Amino acid sequence: MSSDTQTITFTQFIKASPEQVFYAFTHASAFNEWLCDFSTVIPNPGGRIYLWWNTGYFTSGEFTKVEKDEKLSFTWQGRQEPSATTVTVTLKGEEGSTLVTLEHSGLGIDGSWIKYIQEFKEGWEKGLENLTSVLETGKDLRFIRRPMLGIIVGEFNEDIAKQLGIPVDQGIHIDKPVEGMGAEAAGLQSDDVIVSMAGQDTTDFPSLTNTLQPHQAGDKVEVTFYRGDEKKSVMMELSSRPFPDTPEKSSDFAKSVETGYAEQYEELAKFLEGVTDEEASFKLNKDEWSIKETIAHLVHGERGWNIWISGVLGGYQPHYDDFGGNLPVVNQATLAAYPTLPELLDQLKRLNKETVALVRGLPDDLLIYKNIYWRLGINLLESPYHFHVHLDQMKDTLEASRK
Repeated sequence: MSSDTQTITFTQFIKASPEQVFYAFTHASAFNEWLCDFSTVIPNPGGRIYLWWNTGYFTSGEFTKVEKDEKLSFTWQGRQEPSATTVTVTLKGEEGSTLVTLEHSGLGIDGSWIKYIQEFKEGWEKGLENLTSVLETGKDLRFIRRPMLGIIVGEFNEDIAKQLGIPVDQGIHIDKPVEGMGAEAAGLQSDDVIVSMAGQDTTDFPSLTNTLQPHQAGDKVEVTFYRGDEKKSVMMELSSRPFPDTPEKSSDFAKSVETGYAEQYEELAKFLEGVTDEEASFKLNKDEWSIKETIAHLVHGERGWNIWISGVLGGYQPHYDDFGGNLPVVNQATLAAYPTLPELLDQLKRLNKETVALVRGLPDDLLIYKNIYWRLGINLLESPYHFHVHLDQMKDTLEASRK
C-alpha cells in the first residue's frame, strides 16, 4: 500500500457456506438483495461491476481477481469520489460458516477523503450486517425495518393529473388506502397525490422509499398531498409491515399459493355470475377500463409474476428504471386473443396454475439460498391488495352499466 493511501478492513462471520457468500458478491440480483438497489455484473477478470442506489449514488469498476468461493477484487469509482479505490473480499470456510474479510483500499489520507471514508465505513458495516441476515434468515433488513404508509400506489402522469384536477404531474398517486393502516387513519383517500413526506419531496416510488428508509413503524411524519387542486398536510403514524410466513417445503409453499389463487378466483367468478358480455364491455369513459379490460390487466400481472419468478431462479431477474404505464394497446391485444369473459377467465386460471407449478417445482437446493426463498414468499403470499382494488373497480363499473 502506498504511504499516501489507507485501507479500512471489516470482518464478519456468516452461517453460510463460502459458495453462498461468493454468489452474493458475483450476481446482480444477489447484490440487490443485500447492498444496492440495482446492479449489473460480469464476474470475470476485466468484467464490469456497476452498483446503484435510490439515493442517486453509484459506483462502477471492473473485476480484477475472481477465485471461486475464495477471493475476489474489483475496482470502485463512486460518484464524485476523488479517485478509484479497490475492494477485496476473502472467504474462509470454518465449520459450516464463513469468515468474510473485506478490505477497501486505496483511500486517500487528505481532507477530501474524510466524508467518503466515513460513508464507506457506515455503508459496509450496514451492508455486511444485512448480508448476514439475508444469508442466514433470508430477510432483507432494509425491507424489514422500513415502515409502510398503507397505500396501493396508482399510475400517475400528466394526463391523470389533468383528470384529477391536480396542478402537478409528479407524486405518489393513491389508488386506495389499505384498511387499518396509517394512510387511512390519517384521512388520506383514493386519488390523493402525495408530494412530500417528512420534508422530503416524493416525486416517484424510489424517492418515497428513500424517505421511509430512516424511519420506523410508529414514527409520526408530516405528509403533504393534493386532493384535486387543494394542497393539504396531515400528520401520519407509519405502520408496521406485515410479513407472511413462507412454508419450508416447496410443496407446502405451492399449496399456499394455490389456495390464495382459488380464493381470488372464487370471488371473481361469483361477482361475474349473470354478467353479460355487453356489461363486461361497458366503459364509464374512454380512460376507464371495462370489466374485460381489467381482467386482461390481471392476466398481464400474472404473466409478469411468471417472468419475475423465472428471473429470480436464474439469478438475473428483470429490473425496470420506470413504469411505462398500462398501455391501452396491450389490453386490446389480449382482448383480441381472448375476446369473451370465459376465455379471459380461462387464461387467468391457466396462468395461476403455471405460477403454482413454478413454485412446486422449485429445486431442493434453492432452500439453501434463503434470501431467494424469502423474497418469493413475501411477494407471492402477501395479502392480495392489488386484486381487491381491481375487483372493487369492476363492481363500480358493473353498477354504472346497469343504471
